[in-house]
Amino acid sequence: MYRIIASDLDETLLNDEHVVSRRNVEAIRAARELGVKFVPTTGRGYTSVQGTLDELGLRDAADEYVVSFNGGVVVENRGCQILSMHALPFEVASKLYDRGRAYADVCIHVYTLDTVWVYNYNQAEREYVGRRMNVVETDAPTLDFLRDDTIVKVLYMSFDRSYLERIRDELGEVVDLLDVSFSGSRYMEFNPRGVTKGAGLMALAARLDVSPEEVMAIGDNANDRSMIEAAGLGVGVANVADDVRAYCDYVCEADNNAGGVGEAIEKFVLGR
Repeated sequence: MYRIIASDLDETLLNDEHVVSRRNVEAIRAARELGVKFVPTTGRGYTSVQGTLDELGLRDAADEYVVSFNGGVVVENRGCQILSMHALPFEVASKLYDRGRAYADVCIHVYTLDTVWVYNYNQAEREYVGRRMNVVETDAPTLDFLRDDTIVKVLYMSFDRSYLERIRDELGEVVDLLDVSFSGSRYMEFNPRGVTKGAGLMALAARLDVSPEEVMAIGDNANDRSMIEAAGLGVGVANVADDVRAYCDYVCEADNNAGGVGEAIEKFVLGR
C-alpha cells in the first residue's frame, strides 16, 4: 500500500488552465479517505500553491505537507510551518544573477520565501506566470537589495533548451556548488547541491516513518526525475518528457489535461 502520493503541479496535476481536473480531485479525495497523504511537490514556493491546496481541501490542514522550491523548503500546511529549509548562499545567488544578466535574452527569477523577483520580465513570461505567483519586476544591477533576505532558488528562462544547457556549461565552477535541473519547456533551475525534489520527499517520508517503497511519485519533467527514481513507484503522466520517461515504472495513458494523476491513483491505490 502506498502511504504517500507525491505529485508535481504544473503540467502534471494541473491542466493547461492551471486547475485540478475533476478526475484528479476525486481520486485524491478517495485516496485520502484511505489514509494516504497527498503531497504536492513543486519547484514553486509554498505560498504560491495555496489555491491548489484549496481545490484539494488541504489548505491549512494539520499533518499535511508540501515539498516546495524543488525540495528547498518542506512545510506543514497548517500555518505554512517550515519543517526544513536549504537556502542558497547569497554569494552564489549573486553570482547567478550577475552571470545571467550577461545574456540579454534570458529572464531571471530569484525566489525568496514569499516573492519572485524577476529580471528581464518578457511578455511570454508575464502571460505564463500570470497571477500564480507573487512576482515583483526588478531591473537592479546587483542582488544587493536582497542581501539580508533568504534566497531559496534562482532560475533562468528561455524557450531554447540547448541554449540553456550551453549557459550551464559556461557557468563553470559556479555549477559545482549547485543542483541544476530543467522544468517545463523553458526553465533551468538552480538549488544548493543535493537539494532536489527526491531528497526533500525522502526526508519528509523518513520524518513520517514511511519507507521509500510506500511512496508513489508522479511527474512530467527533468526536475521530477529525482523523486521518480527515489520513490517505490515512479510515474509519468502521458506528456512526460522523453528524457524522463525511461526512469518511470509506469507511464499513464492520460496527460495532465485528462487526469493522469487520477489514473495513477485509480490503478495503484484504489484498484480500479
